[in-house]
Amino acid sequence: MGMANQDAFFHHCFVIADLGCSSGINTLSVASNIIDTIHELCQENNRKTPQFHVCLNDLFGNDFNNVFNFLPDFYKNLQRDKGEKFGPCFVSAVPGSFYEKLFPDESLHLVHSSYSIHWLSQVPKGLENNKLNIYMAITSPLDVLQAYGKQFHTDFTRFLQLRSTEILRDGCMFLTLRSRSSLDPTRDDSSCSSLDPTRDNSSSFWEFLTLSLLEMLKEGLVQESDINSFNLPFYFPHEDELRTIIEAEGSFSLNNMNTFELIWGQHDNDYINIDESKCEYTHNDGEDTANLIRAITEPLFASHFGNSIIDMLFKKCEKIAAKHLATKNTRHLSVVVSLTKK
Repeated sequence: MGMANQDAFFHHCFVIADLGCSSGINTLSVASNIIDTIHELCQENNRKTPQFHVCLNDLFGNDFNNVFNFLPDFYKNLQRDKGEKFGPCFVSAVPGSFYEKLFPDESLHLVHSSYSIHWLSQVPKGLENNKLNIYMAITSPLDVLQAYGKQFHTDFTRFLQLRSTEILRDGCMFLTLRSRSSLDPTRDDSSCSSLDPTRDNSSSFWEFLTLSLLEMLKEGLVQESDINSFNLPFYFPHEDELRTIIEAEGSFSLNNMNTFELIWGQHDNDYINIDESKCEYTHNDGEDTANLIRAITEPLFASHFGNSIIDMLFKKCEKIAAKHLATKNTRHLSVVVSLTKK
C-alpha cells in the first residue's frame, strides 16, 4: 500500500491486535517493533505518526496483570526514544479465544500472532484408536491423522472468517506458526533419527513426552487408559495446507509465505554454518528442552494426569531429550504468513 493512499488508514489511531500474546517479559516487544516501523515510515514521508491502540489477546486464564506491570517501562521507553510529542499509545487486554469474535467490525489495522495458531480450538473427535500416543505419530491410524487435519482446517477457516470481519480493508495480518516440510503428517522435521526403534518415530518434542509416559506406565506410575484418553491439541500444517485454506476462505490476499528452520540446542544462534559432527550437547540442553515443553504443556498434563506426576514426567523428559541431543541435532520448521484483507 503506497504512502499516498495511507492518509485515511493512518488517520487518528492505528489499532494493533496481538493474538495469543501470553504474559512474559517479551509480550510487548512485538507491539514495540510494529510501532517503531510505522513511526519510521511516517517520518520518512513527513507525516504525523498516529496514535496507537495495542490490544493484547489471550485466553481468559492468561495473567494480564503481569503484562500490565511492564507498561510503565514500556510507555517510558516510547517517550524516551521518540520524544514527548509521540503518541499517545494505549494498551488494553481482550481476553477470549481467537476462534471466537473478539473485536468490533472493521476496527483493526494490523493483526499479529506468533506461535499460537497451531493450537487447535479443541482436541479432535474420533481419536479413540490413537493408542499409546498423545499426538499425531507415525504409529497413529489414518483416521487419527485425518481427524487432526480436519480440525485444523475447520479452526483456521473460522479464524480467517472472524478476522476478516474485524480487519479494515487493506489491513494486514502476520502469522507465525510451527510447520512441517512434508505433506506426510507423521513426519517430524526435527530429525531423521529414531528415538525408539520399536516406535520408529522421530524426535518430536511430543515424542519426548510420550516416551516419558511409557516409562512411567512400566513403573506403574500412570494408567494405560489415561495415556490412551489423552491427546495434545496441536497441529503443524504444511504450507500447502495453509495456502489452500487461505485461498478457499477468500477474504485475504496472500502476500508472502516463508519457512525457516531453527536448530535446538546450544548452537541455536548460528545453525546455518554448523558442522553437525562437531556439535556437543550437555545435560543443560535436556533441561532447557524439558523446561520449554513444561512451560507450554504443564496445565494440560496436570489437569488430565494430576499434579503428582508432573515433576517426575518432566524429569524423565529431560533425560530423554539430553540423550537424544547428545547424538543428533534437532531442527524445527516454522512458517511466516503475510496477508492483506481484500
